[in-house]
Amino acid sequence: MNEFVTQKDGKLSEKILNYYNGAVTYSLAMKTIRKKDVKVNGARVSKDCPVKKGDLITVYLNAKDNRADKVIFNESGVIAFEKPKGITSDDFYSLVLKTYPQAKYVHRLDRNTDGIILFALTDEAYAALTDGFKRRTFKKYYYAVVYGVPKKRSDLLTAYLVKNAEKSEVKIYDEKVSGSEKIITGYETLWSRDGISGLKVELVTGKTHQIRAHLSHVGLPLIGDEKYGDRSINERFKKNKQSLTAYRTELYFDKNSPLYPLNGKVIELPVHKNK
Repeated sequence: MNEFVTQKDGKLSEKILNYYNGAVTYSLAMKTIRKKDVKVNGARVSKDCPVKKGDLITVYLNAKDNRADKVIFNESGVIAFEKPKGITSDDFYSLVLKTYPQAKYVHRLDRNTDGIILFALTDEAYAALTDGFKRRTFKKYYYAVVYGVPKKRSDLLTAYLVKNAEKSEVKIYDEKVSGSEKIITGYETLWSRDGISGLKVELVTGKTHQIRAHLSHVGLPLIGDEKYGDRSINERFKKNKQSLTAYRTELYFDKNSPLYPLNGKVIELPVHKNK
């Protein structure tokens, strides 16, 4: 049995397919619905139906969810996975716990951002990783595909971010305003063609939705970004998930850290080279 909350309106079968992300076929999803093995807000249903954002979906289906199977690094109590798009970090952590029950949560990625996500397997690793993320001693790089061509091949962008927790969104300002936090986003243009560009983005400050909102603010919206992007552009490219991948993490530790043997360690995915 699995439960999840829908993030937006749509068809029940579509939500089930998205949740299982390849572990369930359309025919199996429909068969499960017809057998009344699916509940919407606690009520069993027997046919595909519309669901709304915030609905609780319960699926009585023993299908292996293999989304947390891609381990890309495991050393000194630090384990790194490749998280796919379409799953929250919280739900991904639940899958990790099935294989690594000692794993501890240290940071997150947006639901529709894929790439490297780290967990700690020991108390020492947890303390060192959380300290590194808090003090921002690690370097994190993302691969982004944006609509537009940057005026400069590379730049270090500075702006101010205001978070609206109720709407789960942020706004970017060029000047400091009440309640704002300074953000710094670096980028390097890897390629440009046909009006789109692939960027290597460094998350210097690391605030909520920083890369997505900041790049959109300077006229470079991520293709597929439904919150900060352009709907007409997303429809043209048939993308409904932001083109953003956490592809490189560099770990740095003090000499007195139990994880100092990993100082300078680079964990990297090759996605930026072949997209």
